Amino acid sequence: MSEPLLIDKSKKGRKAYCFPALDLPRGFEQALPDIPASMLRVKAARLPEVAELDVVRHFTKLSTQSFGVDNGCYPLGSCTMKYNPKLGELIAQLPAFTTIHPLQDLSTAQGSLSIMYNLLEDLSSITGMSWGSLQPCAGAHGEYTGLKMIRAYFMKKGETKRTKVLVPISAHGTNPASAAMNGFDVVTIASDREGLVDMDDLASKLDDSVAALMLTNPNTLGLFEKNILKISSMVHASGGLLYYDGANLNAIMGMATPGDMGFDVLHLNLHKTFSTPHGGGGPGSGPVMVNDILRPFLPKPDIELTDGGYAYSWDRPDSIGKVSMFWGNFLVLLRAYVYVLRMGSEGIRAASSHAVLNANYLKSRLEKHFDIPYGTKVMHEFVISCESLKKEYGITAQDIAKGLIDEGYHPPTMYFPSLVPEALMLEPTESESIETLDAFADTLIAILERAKEDPLYLKGAPYTTPVGRLDEVKAVKEPDLRY
Repeated sequence: MSEPLLIDKSKKGRKAYCFPALDLPRGFEQALPDIPASMLRVKAARLPEVAELDVVRHFTKLSTQSFGVDNGCYPLGSCTMKYNPKLGELIAQLPAFTTIHPLQDLSTAQGSLSIMYNLLEDLSSITGMSWGSLQPCAGAHGEYTGLKMIRAYFMKKGETKRTKVLVPISAHGTNPASAAMNGFDVVTIASDREGLVDMDDLASKLDDSVAALMLTNPNTLGLFEKNILKISSMVHASGGLLYYDGANLNAIMGMATPGDMGFDVLHLNLHKTFSTPHGGGGPGSGPVMVNDILRPFLPKPDIELTDGGYAYSWDRPDSIGKVSMFWGNFLVLLRAYVYVLRMGSEGIRAASSHAVLNANYLKSRLEKHFDIPYGTKVMHEFVISCESLKKEYGITAQDIAKGLIDEGYHPPTMYFPSLVPEALMLEPTESESIETLDAFADTLIAILERAKEDPLYLKGAPYTTPVGRLDEVKAVKEPDLRY
């Protein structure tokens, strides 16, 4: 049952508050500036009048209708929906961090500056890069920033004909979007039969017009690009650079670094790999990390450790300039720093190990029941194809996903990557126990069997949600965003 708005519960005279007595001197209103008549209300605002209990129950009920990792298993492939440790939340609530202001004197903000400086050092070590910037406020924002640096690099060299960015067909959708927003032409690279970069297609498209190849490793099929060193050698030999999409770093952090693979620049999703809040549109954080080639082009200001303490460096003539208000989403950065400190190098390595183990265990439970087109062994995620189900029973990947909602699970990523028909992409992350993985696998198998016996049932799912099954095309084309 859907929850009514508070305004619909309103009863005249009910109150959930009590204002304190006015403590301003008599006649204070005479000192106020005149308010233009056009800005004065004709009648009182229509505000809900409800009791405190009504307010508490309303928002508590709404909170139970939102799904998150704290509610249950959230195997959203390529999004790394892992558990956010509550220690990070507690630290981020400390007054020393919540009351700081980005424009206050640097001598009074040395502790917070040291956190950002140390976090950059840690991220440099984890990624194999030389330095970075914490300014970008999301993964896509980091992508945009990284490609902006690549463009500035070639402009400074006078190589104005490098106008193309190569993007694998299995890449995240933000990759071509970020390239296009920086004025690059996007050229697609095919995948081979194993689901990896087609080396022949790559070779045929590498020339002196290519600025960069964007790649995530492991890729969106959960497969490690075994030819990565050859790929980086080919791109660099043609004069181009390599961009690493850090969305899948959760599979390799502590195990391998993009720097060792030959990448020149990358972005990180702190809301994925480093366990900071994820979803709801933000605030997020997408730091960019670079090697020595691109370091001069990083956004400014940089954070430096001087004899007098931590300071900002604005004297960076090749910098692409600021890309964010102030210095990024500091409290998100703080949570990530707490995660790195709490985990340590061994813990970070163990997290990746368990993420890979969980994905392969779940795959082993499902591969006898579902078609898994690519990979005998995967890294952190894998992709199921429901194409045979659709042909034989008329059941789509979306139908399976809707059925999972009724069972208390968030659906996997659907219809991505596009090279897998009727795709469901699953990423359990390291957060989930073997008991949760078994329960999830049993549920998926049970849904599959029910789909074969009663296909029409799944066509109506979900049945347990407040609004039931939506017309998704209508919802996109005719969104109802206001009351």
